[in-house]
Amino acid sequence: MNWPLAVGVASFLCIVLLVVAVWQHRIRSSEDRRLLEQLQESAAQGSDRPIAQHPQINPYLCVGCFSCVRACPEGNVLAVVGGRARLVRASRCVGYGYCQDACPVGALTVGLGDVQSRSDIPVLSPELETSVPGIFVAGELGGIALIRHAMQQGSQVVRTISDRLDPHDDADDERWDTDILIVGSGPAGIAAALQAKDLGISYVVIDQNDLGGTVRKYPRNKLTMTQPIELPFVGRLRRTEYTKEELLRLWEDIVRKARVEIRPNVRFLGLTREPDQTFSVDTSDGALNCRYVVLALGRRGTPRRLNVPGEESDHVVYQLADAASHTNEDLLVVGGGDSAIEAATALAVQPGNRVTLSYRRHAFFRIKQRNEERITRFLSDGRIRVLFNSQVKSIEPGFAIIEVEETGGVQEITIRADHVFVLAGGEPPYPLLKKIGIRFNGENEQKTECIRVAKEQKV
Repeated sequence: MNWPLAVGVASFLCIVLLVVAVWQHRIRSSEDRRLLEQLQESAAQGSDRPIAQHPQINPYLCVGCFSCVRACPEGNVLAVVGGRARLVRASRCVGYGYCQDACPVGALTVGLGDVQSRSDIPVLSPELETSVPGIFVAGELGGIALIRHAMQQGSQVVRTISDRLDPHDDADDERWDTDILIVGSGPAGIAAALQAKDLGISYVVIDQNDLGGTVRKYPRNKLTMTQPIELPFVGRLRRTEYTKEELLRLWEDIVRKARVEIRPNVRFLGLTREPDQTFSVDTSDGALNCRYVVLALGRRGTPRRLNVPGEESDHVVYQLADAASHTNEDLLVVGGGDSAIEAATALAVQPGNRVTLSYRRHAFFRIKQRNEERITRFLSDGRIRVLFNSQVKSIEPGFAIIEVEETGGVQEITIRADHVFVLAGGEPPYPLLKKIGIRFNGENEQKTECIRVAKEQKV
């Protein structure tokens, strides 16, 4: 054997492997620095905080295999930093759970995590009962954003109520109009009504709008993702993706076949507990007595208003029903979330439209990756004009006055606007719920902080 040659070849291979290892280490280090900068940017923007359910990562089990990163349909929510999975854009997470299914070592679970300090989530028992006995929460209000989970919870709370009902009670007892009042006809409310009907429990469903809840406010043809679920009277829904229109048609068909009655355009205004432990509920359609209440409300509540002169005009609306009905128009969209961007881009592809988007912040954040990519493309193509750091000051027929903050100061500009779409989120129903006695997480911490600040100011 030619030992000098063998030693030379081995040394060369070792050098090559060392160079490759150093090169890969530098690439990995550079990528880690980039991701850490992205984490700092997310923290500065507030997009590092999850809105609903999100991945909970056990760093001691994670092996950094990238399976969760590749499985995420939203993109850039997860990343591997320093050999371990990390949440990078937590606010983009919708909680589909694909990352949990993809993890080969069980290092990741999807849930709400520690909600004790979150003042936007009500205190709930394992049965989803609030701090007011007899009032339950199902769906988005409890922090769960997925359609499948909302429908599961709607069914779950009605089964819990069924277990509490005395079978010997007189169904015609005049002390109450119905066993259960279901507030909201979105996914959770529909499932609750189906379950009540299946169990033979009397119920009433009210909604301040109409069947579909928040989904009905989505832009035309928006894709909504769900997962297979079993429903009373319906059976198993097997598809994992529906357009807005397909989902609404599905629910309308289910409601019609199951003969579920829904009272649209009826607002929930409050309630009081009667001495016999029933509830007297105040609605925009009159009073109603019931034994239990299921709050299947969304977190957005009523649309957030601008509170500016001219907002009551007929050409100012708070949702986009059909972008195709707007062509050859000057259009103003107000807002910077997913709904606003989806509406603006949907309007911009219609023939002849000139679209302006007004957003009060300096950049978009807490938006889905596909929306970020789409709005960036529309901006570069000149199909949408975006006014960052701007606020609408007044609205007149055919135009709007907008205040824009720039480096040189603040200036007012006038833009043409045949229609104004205000898509700036909604006012959460928290004040109403607190008024009826429902406690929220983090209230003790808030009180402690208020006391601390008051003491400091006194000193």
